[in-house]
Amino acid sequence: MVPALRYIRGACGPALGGFPGGFSSAGRPGRSWPLCQGGRPASTRSFDVVVIGGGIVGLASARALILRHPALSIGVLEKEKDLAIHQTGHNSGVIHSGIYYKPESLKAKLCVQGAALIYEYCKQKGISYKQCGKLIVAVEQEEIPRLQALYERGRQNGVQGLRLIQQEDIKKKEPYCRGEEVQCQYVVTCAGLYSDRISELSGCNPDPQIVPFRGDYLILKPEKCYLVKGNIYPVPDSRFPFLGVHFTPRMDGSIWLGPNAVLAFKREGYRPFDFSARDIMDVIIKSGLIKLVFQNFSYGVNEMYKACFLSATVKHLQKFIPEITVSDILRGPAGVRAQALDRDGNLIEDFVFDGGVGDIGNRILHVRNAPSPAATSSLAISGMIADEVQQRFNL
Repeated sequence: MVPALRYIRGACGPALGGFPGGFSSAGRPGRSWPLCQGGRPASTRSFDVVVIGGGIVGLASARALILRHPALSIGVLEKEKDLAIHQTGHNSGVIHSGIYYKPESLKAKLCVQGAALIYEYCKQKGISYKQCGKLIVAVEQEEIPRLQALYERGRQNGVQGLRLIQQEDIKKKEPYCRGEEVQCQYVVTCAGLYSDRISELSGCNPDPQIVPFRGDYLILKPEKCYLVKGNIYPVPDSRFPFLGVHFTPRMDGSIWLGPNAVLAFKREGYRPFDFSARDIMDVIIKSGLIKLVFQNFSYGVNEMYKACFLSATVKHLQKFIPEITVSDILRGPAGVRAQALDRDGNLIEDFVFDGGVGDIGNRILHVRNAPSPAATSSLAISGMIADEVQQRFNL
């Protein structure tokens, strides 16, 4: 039997479209569908396993479960009218190499493994991608030791093709650079911005709390796209899990600059003035945001300043490509990053998976923190989630 992926609607209506690269969609308004033809009629709303969250991690996890257990009926719940509306649909579109992440961490292991799986999947399904390489540029003297440390970290993580190059080689590569009720036996949650609330609803641990960080993108005008050939990244600040404003060539030929990282005043706050009193109160009362702000006040003020004034961001970009001016830049879209934060104000850097106890808790697996490079790692993450599901639920 060939498994067929189907979508079921969430609280805000039916999900539309198919899973990229080979799964057809059969959902239509007003109906719910099981994800696999597993012995139950398509009209039922009862499933063996339900995955909450129709982003890339949730869908990849559903796919992995289907491929391993084609006889099970598996559902995906998504509250929006379409898939990949939030974090998945607003990331940089970069397949990361795994150079940034602490050796032996899940981030490092799953990113390297996931990148290989993503490339293999794209080749199998005929999905276009551009393997243009990444240039991490040290523009200040104090960044050179950090760049060397990144190089060593990448080697430990098994990243292929790493090289330390000088200005002459840089110029060759970059000439211009310097709901409804659903029954199931088990649940896997990949809820992104709402992962802490979903965990709390199920009686599981509400910590770590999710703090939303908005990332604004700028777009290089078409006539200036010749300035950038491939990905150009700054040396990241090791105090934070953000990679910094970077240059990203997109598949359509456009060049995106960003994202920055500023506190969003709403979990789905894609615009600067989006505001939710509940979201802000949760962040202030339940998380360690106040401690984080006091510990990194100057950094936060600088990020807010650059978000408000385009000229400040361009001044930073000119460290890498001096020819860029304010007139070359357009404001682009924004994304919101679900960043886990503990009560002591520490940003949780690695992936977090947990469950609970009792009749409900021991039937749930929560993906609590899946920040960048979750998109790159999604197929590897899904394999690990499928392993965990099999072990926890004795499937």
